[in-house]
Amino acid sequence: MSETNTKSPRGFASWSPEKLSEVASKGGKAAHEQGAAHKFTSAEAQEAGRKGGRKIGADKAHMAEIGRKGGEARGTKARARAREAATEREAETKFAEENRPVNPFE
Repeated sequence: MSETNTKSPRGFASWSPEKLSEVASKGGKAAHEQGAAHKFTSAEAQEAGRKGGRKIGADKAHMAEIGRKGGEARGTKARARAREAATEREAETKFAEENRPVNPFE
């Protein structure tokens, strides 16, 4: 018996994203109709956020990594804004020079 490395998707993996979304939507609606779906209160949501924040914040390496990425992204955006502003200033200067009124006494 020969084995092949190519496997075709099975089960949910073989469904299109549209079909998956449709079925998930129906399941959520049915759960709410039956009263089986959990609805978070504001207090529960706050506590869940706090709990997750404490958990993720305890991983110092992860926090350093996301902080570094944020700083890099901020720097990249700042450099792009500076380049854009310089380009605009150059264009305005060129336009002003090209459209300067002619002084007949020069």
